[in-house]
Amino acid sequence: LSDIQKKIDYEIRMREGACKLLAACSQRDQALEASKSLLTCNARIMAYMSELQRMKEAQVMQRVARRSSDAGPMDDRSPCKAKVAISDLRIPLMWKDTEYFKNKGELHRCAVFCLLQLGGEIFDTDMVMVDRTLTDICFDNTIVFNEASPGFELRVELYSCCSEEDYSAGSTPRKLASKLSTSLGRSSGKKMRGALEPGACSPTSNGGGAAILLPVPSVPGPKYHLLAHTTLNLSHVQDSFRTHDFTITGNEECSYWLPLYGGVCCRLAAQPHCMTQQMMSGCLRVKLGGEPQGWTNVYGVLKGTNLFCYHQKEDMEANVEPVLTIGINKETRIRAAEKDPHSKAQNICITNQYGGEEVMHTLAADSREDTQHWMEAFWQQFYDMSQWRQCCDDLMKIELPSPRKPAIVTPKQGSLYHEMGECIQTPFLHIYRGWRRVLNFRFSQNKGQWHHRAIHPDR
Repeated sequence: LSDIQKKIDYEIRMREGACKLLAACSQRDQALEASKSLLTCNARIMAYMSELQRMKEAQVMQRVARRSSDAGPMDDRSPCKAKVAISDLRIPLMWKDTEYFKNKGELHRCAVFCLLQLGGEIFDTDMVMVDRTLTDICFDNTIVFNEASPGFELRVELYSCCSEEDYSAGSTPRKLASKLSTSLGRSSGKKMRGALEPGACSPTSNGGGAAILLPVPSVPGPKYHLLAHTTLNLSHVQDSFRTHDFTITGNEECSYWLPLYGGVCCRLAAQPHCMTQQMMSGCLRVKLGGEPQGWTNVYGVLKGTNLFCYHQKEDMEANVEPVLTIGINKETRIRAAEKDPHSKAQNICITNQYGGEEVMHTLAADSREDTQHWMEAFWQQFYDMSQWRQCCDDLMKIELPSPRKPAIVTPKQGSLYHEMGECIQTPFLHIYRGWRRVLNFRFSQNKGQWHHRAIHPDR
Protein backbone atom coordinates (compact mmCIF):
# COMPACT_ATOMS: atom_id res chain seq x y z
CA LEU A 1 0.00 0.00 0.00
CA SER A 2 2.85 2.38 0.77
CA ASP A 3 4.28 1.96 -2.74
CA ILE A 4 0.94 2.86 -4.33
CA GLN A 5 0.62 5.88 -2.05
CA LYS A 6 4.11 7.04 -3.05
CA LYS A 7 3.13 6.79 -6.72
CA ILE A 8 0.01 8.86 -6.06
CA ASP A 9 2.02 11.52 -4.22
CA TYR A 10 4.55 11.61 -7.07
CA GLU A 11 1.85 12.08 -9.73
CA ILE A 12 0.22 14.83 -7.66
CA ARG A 13 3.53 16.71 -7.62
CA MET A 14 3.93 16.13 -11.35
CA ARG A 15 0.41 17.43 -11.91
CA GLU A 16 1.14 20.59 -9.92
CA GLY A 17 4.24 21.15 -12.02
CA ALA A 18 2.29 20.62 -15.24
CA CYS A 19 -0.32 23.15 -14.09
CA LYS A 20 2.36 25.76 -13.38
CA LEU A 21 4.06 25.10 -16.70
CA LEU A 22 0.75 25.29 -18.57
CA ALA A 23 -0.12 28.62 -16.93
CA ALA A 24 3.28 30.05 -17.89
CA CYS A 25 3.37 28.78 -21.49
CA SER A 26 3.35 31.39 -24.22
CA GLN A 27 3.98 29.00 -27.13
CA ARG A 28 1.36 26.69 -28.61
CA ASP A 29 3.49 23.55 -28.82
CA GLN A 30 4.66 23.87 -25.24
CA ALA A 31 1.08 24.40 -24.05
CA LEU A 32 -0.07 21.29 -25.93
CA GLU A 33 2.68 19.18 -24.35
CA ALA A 34 1.92 20.54 -20.88
CA SER A 35 -1.80 19.82 -21.29
CA LYS A 36 -0.95 16.29 -22.45
CA SER A 37 1.17 15.75 -19.34
CA LEU A 38 -1.61 17.06 -17.14
CA LEU A 39 -4.14 14.65 -18.64
CA THR A 40 -1.73 11.72 -18.24
CA CYS A 41 -1.06 12.60 -14.59
CA ASN A 42 -4.78 12.75 -13.84
CA ALA A 43 -5.33 9.35 -15.47
CA ARG A 44 -2.50 7.79 -13.43
CA ILE A 45 -3.81 9.26 -10.18
CA MET A 46 -7.23 7.77 -10.86
CA ALA A 47 -5.73 4.39 -11.77
CA TYR A 48 -3.53 4.30 -8.65
CA MET A 49 -6.45 5.25 -6.41
CA SER A 50 -8.55 2.45 -7.91
CA GLU A 51 -5.67 0.03 -7.38
CA LEU A 52 -5.30 1.19 -3.78
CA GLN A 53 -9.00 0.65 -3.16
CA ARG A 54 -8.85 -2.87 -4.64
CA MET A 55 -5.87 -3.76 -2.46
CA LYS A 56 -7.66 -2.58 0.67
CA GLU A 57 -10.76 -4.58 -0.25
CA ALA A 58 -8.61 -7.68 -0.86
CA GLN A 59 -7.06 -7.33 2.60
CA VAL A 60 -10.50 -7.12 4.19
CA MET A 61 -11.68 -10.21 2.28
CA GLN A 62 -8.61 -12.17 3.39
CA ARG A 63 -9.26 -11.31 7.03
CA VAL A 64 -12.89 -12.35 6.70
CA ALA A 65 -11.90 -15.64 5.04
CA ARG A 66 -9.48 -16.48 7.88
CA ARG A 67 -12.16 -15.84 10.52
CA SER A 68 -14.81 -17.82 8.70
CA SER A 69 -15.03 -21.32 10.19
CA ASP A 70 -16.90 -22.83 7.24
CA ALA A 71 -14.52 -21.55 4.57
CA GLY A 72 -13.64 -24.50 2.33
CA PRO A 73 -10.24 -25.25 0.77
CA MET A 74 -9.13 -22.66 -1.75
CA ASP A 75 -7.12 -23.37 -4.90
CA ASP A 76 -4.18 -21.01 -4.60
CA ARG A 77 -2.79 -21.84 -8.02
CA SER A 78 -2.57 -18.72 -10.14
CA PRO A 79 -1.14 -18.20 -13.64
CA CYS A 80 2.15 -16.47 -14.17
CA LYS A 81 2.38 -12.86 -15.24
CA ALA A 82 3.54 -11.75 -18.67
CA LYS A 83 5.18 -8.91 -20.50
CA VAL A 84 2.73 -7.39 -23.01
CA ALA A 85 3.96 -5.00 -25.69
CA ILE A 86 2.06 -2.91 -28.20
CA SER A 87 3.93 -1.32 -31.10
CA ASP A 88 3.56 0.01 -34.65
CA LEU A 89 0.35 1.88 -33.88
CA ARG A 90 -1.24 3.09 -37.13
CA ILE A 91 -4.61 4.84 -37.37
CA PRO A 92 -5.80 5.32 -40.98
CA LEU A 93 -7.58 8.54 -41.95
CA MET A 94 -10.34 8.98 -44.52
CA TRP A 95 -10.19 12.50 -45.91
CA LYS A 96 -12.64 13.80 -48.48
CA ASP A 97 -11.37 13.96 -52.06
CA THR A 98 -11.59 17.74 -52.10
CA GLU A 99 -9.46 17.96 -48.97
CA TYR A 100 -6.73 15.44 -49.74
CA PHE A 101 -6.41 15.36 -53.53
CA LYS A 102 -7.53 18.87 -54.50
CA ASN A 103 -6.16 20.49 -51.34
CA LYS A 104 -9.25 22.67 -50.94
CA GLY A 105 -10.88 24.02 -47.83
CA GLU A 106 -9.46 25.32 -44.59
CA LEU A 107 -6.35 23.52 -43.33
CA HIS A 108 -7.46 21.74 -40.17
CA ARG A 109 -4.64 20.71 -37.81
CA CYS A 110 -4.93 18.72 -34.59
CA ALA A 111 -2.50 17.51 -31.97
CA VAL A 112 -3.14 13.87 -31.10
CA PHE A 113 -1.66 11.21 -28.83
CA CYS A 114 -2.64 7.83 -27.44
CA LEU A 115 -3.13 6.92 -23.80
CA LEU A 116 -2.73 3.22 -23.03
CA GLN A 117 -3.82 1.58 -19.79
CA LEU A 118 -3.41 -1.99 -18.57
CA GLY A 119 -4.38 -2.42 -14.94
CA GLY A 120 -2.57 0.20 -12.90
CA GLU A 121 0.03 0.94 -15.60
CA ILE A 122 -0.60 3.94 -17.87
CA PHE A 123 1.64 5.17 -20.68
CA ASP A 124 1.28 7.83 -23.33
CA THR A 125 2.72 8.08 -26.81
CA ASP A 126 4.45 11.05 -28.35
CA MET A 127 2.28 13.89 -29.58
CA VAL A 128 1.74 14.00 -33.36
CA MET A 129 0.47 16.93 -35.43
CA VAL A 130 -2.12 15.80 -37.98
CA ASP A 131 -3.58 17.56 -41.01
CA ARG A 132 -4.90 16.56 -44.44
CA THR A 133 -1.41 15.88 -45.78
CA LEU A 134 -1.31 12.65 -43.73
CA THR A 135 -3.12 9.44 -44.62
CA ASP A 136 -2.26 7.69 -41.35
CA ILE A 137 -1.53 8.68 -37.78
CA CYS A 138 1.66 6.84 -36.88
CA PHE A 139 3.07 6.31 -33.39
CA ASP A 140 6.53 4.78 -33.35
CA ASN A 141 6.54 4.10 -29.60
CA THR A 142 6.91 0.56 -28.28
CA ILE A 143 5.02 0.41 -24.99
CA VAL A 144 5.63 -2.51 -22.63
CA PHE A 145 3.49 -3.58 -19.67
CA ASN A 146 5.44 -5.87 -17.35
CA GLU A 147 2.81 -7.35 -15.03
CA ALA A 148 -0.09 -8.49 -17.19
CA SER A 149 -2.33 -11.43 -16.25
CA PRO A 150 -4.11 -13.68 -18.81
CA GLY A 151 -7.37 -11.79 -18.29
CA PHE A 152 -5.78 -8.42 -19.08
CA GLU A 153 -7.66 -5.62 -20.83
CA LEU A 154 -5.53 -3.09 -22.65
CA ARG A 155 -7.47 0.11 -23.28
CA VAL A 156 -6.22 2.31 -26.10
CA GLU A 157 -7.57 5.87 -26.16
CA LEU A 158 -6.93 8.46 -28.85
CA TYR A 159 -7.04 12.08 -27.68
CA SER A 160 -7.20 15.07 -29.99
CA CYS A 161 -6.97 18.85 -29.63
CA CYS A 162 -7.41 21.47 -32.32
CA SER A 163 -4.05 23.20 -32.54
CA GLU A 164 -5.54 26.40 -33.94
CA GLU A 165 -7.80 27.09 -30.96
CA ASP A 166 -7.10 30.03 -28.71
CA TYR A 167 -5.98 28.10 -25.65
CA SER A 168 -6.45 31.14 -23.43
CA ALA A 169 -10.19 30.67 -23.85
CA GLY A 170 -10.28 28.49 -20.74
CA SER A 171 -10.34 31.63 -18.63
CA THR A 172 -13.40 33.07 -20.39
CA PRO A 173 -15.97 31.82 -17.81
CA ARG A 174 -13.95 33.37 -14.99
CA LYS A 175 -13.68 36.71 -16.81
CA LEU A 176 -17.40 36.70 -17.54
CA ALA A 177 -18.21 35.82 -13.93
CA SER A 178 -15.99 38.65 -12.68
CA LYS A 179 -17.77 41.19 -14.91
CA LEU A 180 -21.20 39.96 -13.83
CA SER A 181 -20.30 40.08 -10.15
CA THR A 182 -19.26 43.70 -10.58
CA SER A 183 -22.34 44.76 -12.53
CA LEU A 184 -24.94 42.84 -10.47
CA GLY A 185 -23.73 43.83 -7.04
CA ARG A 186 -21.90 42.01 -4.28
CA SER A 187 -24.62 39.56 -3.17
CA SER A 188 -26.16 38.59 -6.52
CA GLY A 189 -22.84 38.75 -8.30
CA LYS A 190 -21.25 36.37 -5.80
CA LYS A 191 -23.95 33.75 -6.44
CA MET A 192 -23.65 34.19 -10.20
CA ARG A 193 -19.89 33.96 -10.05
CA GLY A 194 -20.06 30.70 -8.08
CA ALA A 195 -22.39 29.25 -10.70
CA LEU A 196 -20.26 30.25 -13.69
CA GLU A 197 -16.74 29.57 -12.47
CA PRO A 198 -15.49 26.08 -13.43
CA GLY A 199 -15.37 23.83 -10.42
CA ALA A 200 -12.74 21.35 -9.40
CA CYS A 201 -14.43 18.51 -11.29
CA SER A 202 -15.92 20.65 -14.04
CA PRO A 203 -15.79 19.26 -17.59
CA THR A 204 -13.94 22.41 -18.63
CA SER A 205 -11.01 21.56 -16.41
CA ASN A 206 -7.98 19.81 -17.85
CA GLY A 207 -8.11 16.05 -17.89
CA GLY A 208 -11.88 15.75 -18.21
CA GLY A 209 -12.40 14.52 -14.64
CA ALA A 210 -10.56 13.78 -11.44
CA ALA A 211 -10.82 12.08 -8.10
CA ILE A 212 -13.29 13.54 -5.62
CA LEU A 213 -10.59 14.13 -3.02
CA LEU A 214 -8.04 15.32 -5.59
CA PRO A 215 -9.66 18.12 -7.61
CA VAL A 216 -8.08 19.12 -10.88
CA PRO A 217 -6.96 22.74 -10.88
CA SER A 218 -8.70 24.78 -13.54
CA VAL A 219 -5.89 26.09 -15.72
CA PRO A 220 -6.41 28.02 -18.98
CA GLY A 221 -4.95 26.13 -21.87
CA PRO A 222 -5.65 23.69 -24.70
CA LYS A 223 -8.07 20.88 -23.89
CA TYR A 224 -7.69 17.34 -25.22
CA HIS A 225 -10.82 15.34 -25.97
CA LEU A 226 -11.36 11.61 -26.33
CA LEU A 227 -11.79 10.96 -30.05
CA ALA A 228 -11.77 7.14 -30.20
CA HIS A 229 -10.99 4.10 -28.09
CA THR A 230 -10.74 0.31 -28.14
CA THR A 231 -9.97 -2.50 -25.70
CA LEU A 232 -7.61 -5.36 -26.54
CA ASN A 233 -7.26 -8.66 -24.68
CA LEU A 234 -5.55 -12.03 -24.94
CA SER A 235 -7.55 -13.06 -28.01
CA HIS A 236 -6.02 -10.15 -29.94
CA VAL A 237 -2.44 -11.20 -29.21
CA GLN A 238 -0.67 -12.42 -32.31
CA ASP A 239 2.91 -12.28 -33.49
CA SER A 240 1.97 -10.14 -36.49
CA PHE A 241 0.43 -6.84 -37.57
CA ARG A 242 -3.38 -6.81 -37.13
CA THR A 243 -6.31 -4.42 -37.48
CA HIS A 244 -8.79 -3.86 -34.66
CA ASP A 245 -12.08 -1.97 -34.49
CA PHE A 246 -11.97 1.59 -33.15
CA THR A 247 -15.01 3.11 -31.41
CA ILE A 248 -15.30 6.76 -32.46
CA THR A 249 -16.79 9.15 -29.90
CA GLY A 250 -16.54 12.51 -31.70
CA ASN A 251 -18.33 13.91 -34.74
CA GLU A 252 -17.67 16.40 -37.53
CA GLU A 253 -19.07 19.28 -35.49
CA CYS A 254 -16.25 18.98 -32.93
CA SER A 255 -13.23 21.22 -33.32
CA TYR A 256 -10.96 18.28 -32.52
CA TRP A 257 -12.57 16.02 -35.14
CA LEU A 258 -10.47 13.93 -37.52
CA PRO A 259 -11.92 11.64 -40.24
CA LEU A 260 -10.95 8.27 -38.76
CA TYR A 261 -11.45 5.19 -40.88
CA GLY A 262 -12.74 3.22 -37.90
CA GLY A 263 -9.83 0.91 -37.24
CA VAL A 264 -6.46 0.85 -35.52
CA CYS A 265 -3.54 -1.27 -36.70
CA CYS A 266 -0.87 -2.50 -34.30
CA ARG A 267 1.25 -5.42 -33.24
CA LEU A 268 0.27 -6.86 -29.85
CA ALA A 269 2.71 -9.42 -28.45
CA ALA A 270 2.99 -11.19 -25.11
CA GLN A 271 5.80 -13.05 -23.36
CA PRO A 272 4.56 -15.06 -20.35
CA HIS A 273 7.16 -15.46 -17.64
CA CYS A 274 6.96 -19.24 -18.06
CA MET A 275 8.41 -18.75 -21.56
CA THR A 276 11.26 -16.45 -20.60
CA GLN A 277 12.25 -17.36 -17.04
CA GLN A 278 13.54 -20.50 -15.33
CA MET A 279 10.52 -22.01 -13.62
CA MET A 280 12.50 -24.83 -12.01
CA SER A 281 16.10 -26.01 -11.93
CA GLY A 282 18.11 -28.60 -10.07
CA CYS A 283 20.05 -31.84 -10.23
CA LEU A 284 18.41 -34.82 -11.96
CA ARG A 285 19.29 -38.23 -13.26
CA VAL A 286 18.22 -39.16 -16.78
CA LYS A 287 17.91 -42.68 -18.12
CA LEU A 288 19.47 -42.51 -21.58
CA GLY A 289 19.74 -46.17 -22.51
CA GLY A 290 17.83 -49.37 -22.08
CA GLU A 291 20.27 -50.76 -19.53
CA PRO A 292 19.20 -50.68 -15.87
CA GLN A 293 22.35 -48.80 -14.95
CA GLY A 294 22.17 -46.35 -17.87
CA TRP A 295 21.60 -43.23 -15.75
CA THR A 296 23.39 -39.91 -16.31
CA ASN A 297 23.61 -37.05 -13.85
CA VAL A 298 22.44 -33.76 -15.36
CA TYR A 299 21.45 -30.27 -14.29
CA GLY A 300 17.86 -29.69 -15.43
CA VAL A 301 16.33 -26.31 -16.30
CA LEU A 302 12.60 -25.97 -17.02
CA LYS A 303 12.08 -22.96 -19.26
CA GLY A 304 9.55 -22.26 -21.96
CA THR A 305 8.53 -25.38 -23.88
CA ASN A 306 11.62 -27.40 -23.00
CA LEU A 307 13.45 -29.13 -20.18
CA PHE A 308 17.14 -28.50 -20.85
CA CYS A 309 19.62 -31.01 -19.45
CA TYR A 310 23.24 -29.91 -18.97
CA HIS A 311 26.25 -31.82 -17.72
CA GLN A 312 26.63 -29.30 -14.92
CA LYS A 313 25.27 -25.97 -13.77
CA GLU A 314 28.32 -24.10 -15.08
CA ASP A 315 27.50 -25.24 -18.63
CA MET A 316 24.12 -23.59 -18.40
CA GLU A 317 25.66 -20.35 -17.12
CA ALA A 318 28.25 -20.44 -19.94
CA ASN A 319 25.52 -20.99 -22.59
CA VAL A 320 26.94 -24.39 -23.56
CA GLU A 321 24.61 -26.55 -25.66
CA PRO A 322 22.59 -28.95 -23.47
CA VAL A 323 23.29 -32.68 -23.76
CA LEU A 324 19.55 -33.37 -23.96
CA THR A 325 16.43 -31.30 -24.63
CA ILE A 326 13.04 -32.73 -23.68
CA GLY A 327 9.93 -31.01 -25.05
CA ILE A 328 7.38 -29.75 -22.53
CA ASN A 329 4.29 -28.54 -24.37
CA LYS A 330 0.51 -28.85 -24.36
CA GLU A 331 0.69 -32.36 -25.85
CA THR A 332 3.26 -33.68 -23.37
CA ARG A 333 2.21 -36.31 -20.83
CA ILE A 334 3.97 -36.54 -17.46
CA ARG A 335 3.38 -39.07 -14.70
CA ALA A 336 5.11 -40.27 -11.58
CA ALA A 337 6.20 -43.85 -12.19
CA GLU A 338 6.54 -46.65 -9.67
CA LYS A 339 9.27 -46.36 -7.10
CA ASP A 340 12.73 -47.23 -8.35
CA PRO A 341 14.03 -50.21 -6.33
CA HIS A 342 17.48 -48.62 -6.29
CA SER A 343 16.18 -45.26 -4.96
CA LYS A 344 13.73 -43.96 -2.37
CA ALA A 345 12.25 -41.44 -4.88
CA GLN A 346 9.71 -42.04 -7.63
CA ASN A 347 10.73 -41.70 -11.25
CA ILE A 348 9.19 -39.09 -13.55
CA CYS A 349 8.17 -40.28 -17.01
CA ILE A 350 7.81 -37.68 -19.79
CA THR A 351 6.14 -38.81 -23.02
CA ASN A 352 6.07 -36.85 -26.31
CA GLN A 353 4.97 -37.57 -29.85
CA TYR A 354 7.74 -37.26 -32.46
CA GLY A 355 6.85 -38.14 -36.03
CA GLY A 356 3.96 -40.36 -35.02
CA GLU A 357 6.04 -42.26 -32.48
CA GLU A 358 5.93 -42.04 -28.72
CA VAL A 359 9.23 -41.14 -27.10
CA MET A 360 9.52 -41.46 -23.32
CA HIS A 361 12.23 -40.06 -21.08
CA THR A 362 12.65 -41.20 -17.50
CA LEU A 363 13.95 -38.81 -14.84
CA ALA A 364 14.78 -39.26 -11.19
CA ALA A 365 15.43 -36.71 -8.43
CA ASP A 366 17.56 -37.16 -5.34
CA SER A 367 14.66 -37.36 -2.89
CA ARG A 368 10.90 -37.67 -2.69
CA GLU A 369 10.64 -33.97 -1.83
CA ASP A 370 12.63 -33.01 -4.94
CA THR A 371 10.42 -35.23 -7.08
CA GLN A 372 7.34 -33.52 -5.65
CA HIS A 373 8.82 -30.10 -6.40
CA TRP A 374 9.54 -31.07 -10.02
CA MET A 375 6.05 -32.50 -10.49
CA GLU A 376 4.52 -29.32 -9.08
CA ALA A 377 6.65 -27.23 -11.45
CA PHE A 378 5.45 -29.30 -14.42
CA TRP A 379 1.78 -28.93 -13.40
CA GLN A 380 2.25 -25.20 -12.95
CA GLN A 381 3.85 -24.99 -16.40
CA PHE A 382 0.91 -26.80 -17.97
CA TYR A 383 -1.51 -24.54 -16.12
CA ASP A 384 0.30 -21.40 -17.34
CA MET A 385 0.24 -22.73 -20.91
CA SER A 386 -3.49 -23.41 -20.71
CA GLN A 387 -4.13 -19.84 -19.51
CA TRP A 388 -1.84 -18.02 -21.95
CA ARG A 389 -2.85 -20.26 -24.87
CA GLN A 390 -1.32 -19.10 -28.20
CA CYS A 391 1.35 -17.06 -26.39
CA CYS A 392 3.02 -20.34 -25.34
CA ASP A 393 3.19 -21.91 -28.80
CA ASP A 394 6.36 -20.00 -29.63
CA LEU A 395 8.22 -17.20 -27.93
CA MET A 396 6.99 -13.92 -29.41
CA LYS A 397 9.57 -11.27 -30.11
CA ILE A 398 9.38 -7.95 -28.29
CA GLU A 399 11.71 -5.23 -29.49
CA LEU A 400 12.33 -2.91 -26.59
CA PRO A 401 12.74 0.79 -27.42
CA SER A 402 16.35 1.91 -27.50
CA PRO A 403 17.32 4.30 -24.70
CA ARG A 404 17.58 7.95 -25.57
CA LYS A 405 21.04 9.20 -26.35
CA PRO A 406 22.53 11.43 -23.67
CA ALA A 407 22.73 15.13 -24.36
CA ILE A 408 25.95 16.30 -26.01
CA VAL A 409 27.87 18.60 -23.71
CA THR A 410 28.96 21.75 -25.52
CA PRO A 411 31.32 24.49 -24.33
CA LYS A 412 29.85 27.52 -22.61
CA GLN A 413 28.40 30.02 -25.04
CA GLY A 414 27.56 32.85 -22.67
CA SER A 415 23.86 31.91 -22.36
CA LEU A 416 21.89 30.10 -19.69
CA TYR A 417 20.00 28.28 -22.44
CA HIS A 418 23.17 26.69 -23.81
CA GLU A 419 24.30 25.64 -20.33
CA MET A 420 21.07 23.75 -19.62
CA GLY A 421 21.12 20.04 -20.38
CA GLU A 422 18.78 18.70 -22.99
CA CYS A 423 16.98 16.65 -20.38
CA ILE A 424 15.79 19.74 -18.49
CA GLN A 425 15.75 22.48 -21.07
CA THR A 426 12.65 21.29 -22.96
CA PRO A 427 9.95 22.06 -20.34
CA PHE A 428 11.36 25.50 -19.61
CA LEU A 429 12.60 26.46 -23.07
CA HIS A 430 9.80 28.82 -24.00
CA ILE A 431 9.54 30.25 -20.48
CA TYR A 432 13.21 31.19 -20.63
CA ARG A 433 12.82 32.68 -24.11
CA GLY A 434 9.94 34.77 -22.82
CA TRP A 435 12.14 36.07 -20.02
CA ARG A 436 14.77 37.05 -22.57
CA ARG A 437 12.28 39.04 -24.61
CA VAL A 438 10.94 40.85 -21.55
CA LEU A 439 14.08 41.32 -19.46
CA ASN A 440 16.78 41.69 -22.08
CA PHE A 441 17.88 45.27 -21.55
CA ARG A 442 21.17 46.43 -22.85
CA PHE A 443 23.18 49.47 -22.01
CA SER A 444 23.76 51.89 -24.85
CA GLN A 445 27.22 53.38 -24.62
CA ASN A 446 26.37 56.07 -27.14
CA LYS A 447 23.55 57.58 -25.09
CA GLY A 448 24.56 56.26 -21.68
CA GLN A 449 21.01 54.96 -21.05
CA TRP A 450 19.30 51.65 -20.52
CA HIS A 451 16.88 50.78 -23.27
CA HIS A 452 14.79 47.75 -24.21
CA ARG A 453 15.90 45.66 -27.13
CA ALA A 454 13.62 42.92 -28.50
CA ILE A 455 15.51 39.74 -29.23
CA HIS A 456 14.27 37.06 -31.64
CA PRO A 457 13.71 33.81 -29.69
CA ASP A 458 16.01 31.78 -31.92
CA ARG A 459 18.94 34.19 -31.77
